Amino acid sequence: MTDRKHPHPLIALIPVVVLIGLLAIVIALFGSDSLSGGSQIALLIALSVCVLISMTKYHMPWKTFERQMTKTLGDVSVTLLILLTVGMLAGSWMVSGVVPTLIYYGVQLLSPHFFLVSACIICSLISLLSGSSWTTVATIGVALLGIGQALGVSEAWTAGAIISGAYFGDKMSPLSDTTILASSSAKVDIFDHIRYMMFTTMPSILITLVIFLICGFTLSSNGSLHISQYTDGLAETFNISLWTLLVPLITGILIARKVPSLMVLFISSILAGITAIILQPHILCQIANDPSLSRVAAIIKGLAITYYGSTAVQTGYDALNELVSTGGMAGMLNTIWLIICAMCYGSAMVASGMIESITRVIIRWVRSRVALVSSTVGTGLFLNLTTGDQFISIVLTADMFRDVYDKEGYEARLLSRTTEDAATVTSVLVPWNTCGMTQATVLGVPTLTYLPYCFFNLISPLMSIFVASIGWKIKRIRNEELVSAKTSD
Repeated sequence: MTDRKHPHPLIALIPVVVLIGLLAIVIALFGSDSLSGGSQIALLIALSVCVLISMTKYHMPWKTFERQMTKTLGDVSVTLLILLTVGMLAGSWMVSGVVPTLIYYGVQLLSPHFFLVSACIICSLISLLSGSSWTTVATIGVALLGIGQALGVSEAWTAGAIISGAYFGDKMSPLSDTTILASSSAKVDIFDHIRYMMFTTMPSILITLVIFLICGFTLSSNGSLHISQYTDGLAETFNISLWTLLVPLITGILIARKVPSLMVLFISSILAGITAIILQPHILCQIANDPSLSRVAAIIKGLAITYYGSTAVQTGYDALNELVSTGGMAGMLNTIWLIICAMCYGSAMVASGMIESITRVIIRWVRSRVALVSSTVGTGLFLNLTTGDQFISIVLTADMFRDVYDKEGYEARLLSRTTEDAATVTSVLVPWNTCGMTQATVLGVPTLTYLPYCFFNLISPLMSIFVASIGWKIKRIRNEELVSAKTSD
């Protein structure tokens, strides 16, 4: 008889097939607008199928699902607050002149040929210091996207360079929550984990940088035409001042002092708001668009709208107007809505035992080192697709394979590294995953548009399998101990 908590794998696949089929229909019908409601409906229907099967066939009580959803949503509550604060930051950094100033000087300093590789390196360093790919993308990433547009570089290529660098730094930083989670889930010291990751991560980022360097010289751009339009439009609209760069400077200091991400983003947003009041009061009055108000009241209303709502600043150039427009906290609501639906679906799949049932089948086929690592990589990617959250993917992957690695005599750090190579970096490539939808919203570039250019994220899981195939720095501890024991006897 089938265990009540572990349905037959074919039955466990039904909600997954339903979700994939519905998402394919939604993407075909709505395209880039699929995250505005269609994907949420698909997730809720798939959730309903999972719950219906579990309650009718396996007699699982609703309370089981309710408890798991409550726990999961509680775990991501801070993430939702971070998303709202990211909306505040994106709006305030733009309206205050921080991003326009970075773009103004950046387009004059960066060459189109070296822009992609430079963007990747810059985001790598910032993410390494901050430990957060989300903070990196929401701050310097947005500015780099604007610089790329001014230089005539495709936004898809630019987003790929930004995300590649941000996720490399996030993965290698001891401050990163995913790095801490992966090492602790596999019971490995965090610095041992980071050192061991270098054998797969450094080759992946070096290949990525070479690709961006070569492509920088081969991609056609009309940057010379755009640069003057962007610089003139920005200078005529905003008060371009180096004083605005105090905001990112103070933000960098807070990051270096290891202040929590939520606090960093909130403080940075407040500082940017103060900067907007001092240097860009005319922009705030334009945003308020209420002649009946006094100047002071209009500035206050404009700042409030900048934080919570959409802004449309007129620069005289259509492309630039689109670049400097922001959505504020309201612009993040579709993403938050999607995250909640994805978390509920993932919770149902976990509570029902369907996820574990499917992965048990994968584990049964493990017969070699390469098969073991490949199965771990495949499971991490599968969980990113089915649970919609990288944190769930990391924990479940480590939990499911811990005993297998131990039984086969492989070091726990091989499990922690492979988990990061798979679950952490591929999460941003899934449109309905929390990472994928967040970065797509922040950058304004659909996930499927930037996916082919996130070379680091695509190479990392393949590099993990390749290194396993050649056995570089991979030891079977148990076998060595047995040999040593026999020799001593």
